[in-house]
Amino acid sequence: MPREPLYDFRAVEEADLPLLGTWLRQPHVVEWWGDPDKGIAEIRQAMEEVSVEPLIVELNGRPVAYLQSYDPHMEDDHPYQDQPFGTLGIDISIGEADLLGKGHGSAIVAQFAEQLFEEGAPRLIIDPEPTNARAIRAYEKAGFRAFDTRTTIYGTALMMARDAEEE
Repeated sequence: MPREPLYDFRAVEEADLPLLGTWLRQPHVVEWWGDPDKGIAEIRQAMEEVSVEPLIVELNGRPVAYLQSYDPHMEDDHPYQDQPFGTLGIDISIGEADLLGKGHGSAIVAQFAEQLFEEGAPRLIIDPEPTNARAIRAYEKAGFRAFDTRTTIYGTALMMARDAEEE
């Protein structure tokens, strides 16, 4: 029997940018995202692109995280275009510090992965910094497995994947 979805995913709106800015200034986010102003500019740009879907994750109506999916095959010279056609990449950052270490990261990623597989994605990839042990553990709990380490224009990444046929 399928589980009831715990999280809601909705498109990022202009009105969300101040909250996202607050999250991007939190020490646990700055550690991996870097400059908050650059992060907001990237999210604002993603809102205009067809290759990226920027989302707010809500728990019981409360915004708790930023999540995005992207198609590396729709971006010129994206370093992950070697992945099978139809592969989608995902990125997540829990904005609310009080929710860290409670299993939300893996649960959000697992629920979102199920949704993307239902929509037809054959493979999902995620690319944490290799020293981000908390993120790597969360992604492993969500069914992702490491398959490569790369240095790209985005920095060093531990490439992790989850395939639909493993469902």
